[in-house]
Amino acid sequence: MALTGVQIFKLLPKTNCKKCGFPTCLAFAMALAQAKVDLAKCPDVSEEAKKTLGEASAPPIRTFNLGTGEKAVKMGGETVLFRHDKKFFNPCALAVNIKDNSSDDELVKIATGVVSSEMDRVGQKLRVDAISVEYASGNVSQYEKAVKLVAEKAPDAALILNCKDAAAAESAVKAVAARKPLLYGAAAENAEAMAAIAKTHGVPLCACAQGLDALSALTEKLQGLGINDLVLDSGAKTAKEIIEHNTQIRRSALKKGFKPLGFPILNCVIRDGSAFEAAVATVSIAKYASIVVLSSIEKWKDLALFTLRQNIYTDPQVPMQVEQKIYKIGEPSAASPLMITTNFSLTYFIVSGEVENSKVPSRLAVMDSEGLSVLTAWAAGKFTAAKIAQFIKDSGIESEITHKELIIPGQVAILSGALEDKLEGWKIVVGPREANAIPTFLKTRAS
Repeated sequence: MALTGVQIFKLLPKTNCKKCGFPTCLAFAMALAQAKVDLAKCPDVSEEAKKTLGEASAPPIRTFNLGTGEKAVKMGGETVLFRHDKKFFNPCALAVNIKDNSSDDELVKIATGVVSSEMDRVGQKLRVDAISVEYASGNVSQYEKAVKLVAEKAPDAALILNCKDAAAAESAVKAVAARKPLLYGAAAENAEAMAAIAKTHGVPLCACAQGLDALSALTEKLQGLGINDLVLDSGAKTAKEIIEHNTQIRRSALKKGFKPLGFPILNCVIRDGSAFEAAVATVSIAKYASIVVLSSIEKWKDLALFTLRQNIYTDPQVPMQVEQKIYKIGEPSAASPLMITTNFSLTYFIVSGEVENSKVPSRLAVMDSEGLSVLTAWAAGKFTAAKIAQFIKDSGIESEITHKELIIPGQVAILSGALEDKLEGWKIVVGPREANAIPTFLKTRAS
């Protein structure tokens, strides 16, 4: 049972040393109770307390990284069944599978495709995260060679070693151990051998079984063999099975505290038809998968799955925002137009896109409005004449331009008079009410 903040506080040093980043031990205890901080942040906690608190504060779904480096994917750690209750924290990894008996050209094509899959959507970098190399050749040396080639050509991608043969798995793990690959292939018949490989090289292990009862028994066995970083594959194949199994796993871990199922989930959704595969993948993404393995990564499929994943793992209670600053669009000169808008991501990308379409180099001042759109921010008192004037003054833009003219959104034309009072010497121009009118507006002014 989870401990309260007060119960945790009683086990802490009570020195208020601030080494953890909190002003008091009580504040740290409250944050720890809410799973907002890791116990390791307290450098002076006793070993006895560490054991007690470590068990009590451990997340119901174990957390660890798939891969290494800046593009490692954090998985697990979820605390709710429904994102409107709180939020989902760690977006699932998308992986593409390739067989080791594919040609070198095909292996390189997949690896480079993963590298080039990254796209920018409303300020976030979205990408295919991992490559699964399947042991299909039956040849240990060929499997190791394929894994090495993929690792070399996709140096930042996480690796999944899709292999149930212990000899081939050990050879491949040794070759790329520094990349912390996921060893995907521990079943009832090879559990001891796979656990030994994972433990020796310090890599996570995927437990594969048919059904939740068999899966629970297998994870308990693997934990008994010293493996804690586990991923679960329940054998679910159809969309119906994926929904049922994944939901039962998440509910068992969160609501029942059932430790044998308290791990991230892997779904292999490989299908013959790419559109059908994408449809099944959406079910996995929506229903709790931490890793979704695909057979291909066409651009259209990537865009659909990236968008769904991004939407599901965006906090519904916090608007998406971009950084407050003055953005240059094109190569503006000192005489180029200066426009202003709010930092709601959708507003920024729509407005900046229309400015780009105009082909008129411009500056776009983006003001922090706590992620609200223009009209909403104005109504909430976060996009007012006084705040806009202060932002423009503090930005230092006056030293970069040869004019004092600010274009404001047409929806808040009412601010123009007050802004001219607050920004002495400036001319306030009322721009279009709708973003799609920006190109014509800027071109007319430039002519």
